[in-house]
Amino acid sequence: MTDRAGPATPDAGGRRTGVDRIWTIPNALSVLRLLGVPLFLWLLLGPKADGWALVVLIVSAITDWADGKLARLLGQYSKLGELLDPAADRLYIFATLIAFVIRGIIPWWAAAILIARDLLLGLCIPLLRRHGYPPLTVHYLGKAATFCLLYAFPLLLLAQGDLWIQQVAKPFGYAFTVWGMGLYLWAGALYLSQVWWVLRHTPVLPPERRPTRIAGG
Repeated sequence: MTDRAGPATPDAGGRRTGVDRIWTIPNALSVLRLLGVPLFLWLLLGPKADGWALVVLIVSAITDWADGKLARLLGQYSKLGELLDPAADRLYIFATLIAFVIRGIIPWWAAAILIARDLLLGLCIPLLRRHGYPPLTVHYLGKAATFCLLYAFPLLLLAQGDLWIQQVAKPFGYAFTVWGMGLYLWAGALYLSQVWWVLRHTPVLPPERRPTRIAGG
C-alpha cells in the first residue's frame, strides 16, 4: 500500500489540478488493479487456474508499487488516488480471503477475524465525524500488516501442490499469514485506542461543522 497524498497545485485557468485531479497515470494503474479483482476471483473459483491467478496478484503488486512511485516522480497526487489505492488493497485482501476459505486453503475463522476487524474500524468512522475528525491516518503497523498479507497470499497459492518449490513456499506463506494477522490486529487495537481517546476528550460537533469527505488512506 503506497502513500499518494500530496499538495495541491493551483491552476490559473481554474482547471482541476493537484489533489483534485482525476485523470492521472497513478489513478489509471489503481483502476487497473481494481478491475483485476473479479478476474482474480473467477480464476480461483471458476477454472481454478492458480497459475494465472498468481500472475494477476503479481501484476497487482507491481502496479501497487508503480502508482506510488509515479505519483512522486510526476507530482500526480490526488484525492481520488488516496481512496483508490487502499480500496484496491482491501478488495484484494477480502477477495483472496473469501476464495481461500471456499478452496480450503485457510480456515474460515482466520478470514472472519480479519474481515471483522475492518468492519469494526469502519463503524468508527461516523463516530469520528461526530467529533470533527476524518478517518485517522493509517498506522505504519497497518501498512506492514497489509504488506505481509499481500506477500502471504501468492505464497499460499503457490504452495498448492506437491512439487519441491510448492513445499518450500508453504512455510513462508503461513509465516507471512501469521505475521500479517498479528500486525493487522495490533494496528486495529491502536486505531481503536485512538478513537476511544477522541470520543472521551473531544466534544460532539454540530452537523454543519463535521467533515464531509473521506481523508487518509
